[in-house]
Amino acid sequence: MSKKVTFGAKPQAKEPSIDIADQWVATRNIEPVVASPVVVEPEKMKRLTIDIPDSLHRSFKSKTGGKGEKMADLVRLWIENYVAEA
Repeated sequence: MSKKVTFGAKPQAKEPSIDIADQWVATRNIEPVVASPVVVEPEKMKRLTIDIPDSLHRSFKSKTGGKGEKMADLVRLWIENYVAEA
């Protein structure tokens, strides 16, 4: 006794669309979302290298890691605040 199994055609990829439920959760609005034609490119980044004592580096890394922060983000914030004080 054998059983014949047939498979349908391979489903075609659909055009990407915004699910109305997802749109409502994000914006509390079900109006069609229109993409902004303006594309803002991120500013180019530059690397800054500093020398600090090993013990200070370990303490800094431990404290930022314990708070779920990144060392670079915190240093960047300090520099932004310093420049803004001018």
